Amino acid sequence: MTLSRRRLVATALAAPWVGTPHAQEKFPSRPITLICPWPPGGSSDAVVRAFAESAGKVLGVTVVTENKPGVGGTLGATAMMQAKPDGYTLTQLPLGIYRLPHMQKMAFDPVKDLTHIVCLTGYTFGITAALDAPYKTLKEMVAWAQANPGKLTYGHTGTGTTPHLAFEEFAFKAGFKAQDVPFKGSAEIVQAILGGHVPVMSGASEFGPLVSAGKLRLLATLGRSRTKAFPDAPTVAESGWDTVSDSPFGIGGPKGMDAAVVRVLHDAFKKTLEDPKVLDTLEKFMQPVIYLNTADYTQYAQRTFETERATVERLGLAKRG
Repeated sequence: MTLSRRRLVATALAAPWVGTPHAQEKFPSRPITLICPWPPGGSSDAVVRAFAESAGKVLGVTVVTENKPGVGGTLGATAMMQAKPDGYTLTQLPLGIYRLPHMQKMAFDPVKDLTHIVCLTGYTFGITAALDAPYKTLKEMVAWAQANPGKLTYGHTGTGTTPHLAFEEFAFKAGFKAQDVPFKGSAEIVQAILGGHVPVMSGASEFGPLVSAGKLRLLATLGRSRTKAFPDAPTVAESGWDTVSDSPFGIGGPKGMDAAVVRVLHDAFKKTLEDPKVLDTLEKFMQPVIYLNTADYTQYAQRTFETERATVERLGLAKRG
């Protein structure tokens, strides 16, 4: 075998291939769709689009972001039930996909029906208030809510999402009840609180630029420690109510994906964590790098599915029957 022939064979063996009805094709050979299960304009949309653009450059094809908001960020996972496991349809996997199946009937099982490719980042959650709200600190908000039972209204990113359940757990521990108003995503909540429709927002890091611009007041964050961007803002836990919530997320696809295709996608999205544009976007929205490889991310999904069951049951939100 000639040297050029040996090189050609080696290259062919190294490249991932997927079967088609008529021929074998190198992956990827056409555009990939990455579903963002949140509306355009919010922090999740911006981050997913940054990952998509960067991964496309690594893969050598366009990665198109498609927004499918609603049902607590689960429509991406639902779409995987109809998608071919060929690597050309992917979705962001928010924490809610492990929780909502315990609360209501869903079309998917987050462990059995999905391929967990790579975990990339997570959210910084916070409780913010309108500037004209009658409280300037978290403790003042709690005191107001206790003195005005059921009158505190807050917006969140959808029933069963992490901002919703984290606030409810905090309210339970603080001894007050609040009226929750679900939205399809962070962009809608921002419009609602700036428009005076809700005085309080429990949401992800979309509040950052608004707080920095003096348009909203950050009462507290929900992490284990204070956020680097707003070191003066206390956590809910250090304020006296033991509520901690973070929310890692990554990229997934349908079950049954070829291991070689998964490896190519994993490596490409992992590479995006070295892209300055991606890192700048994560920093803008206070989202830390939380990397898990395919095996570790799969184990995380299995553990989280069970821990979320316990959380839902503790809050009395588990589905009946």
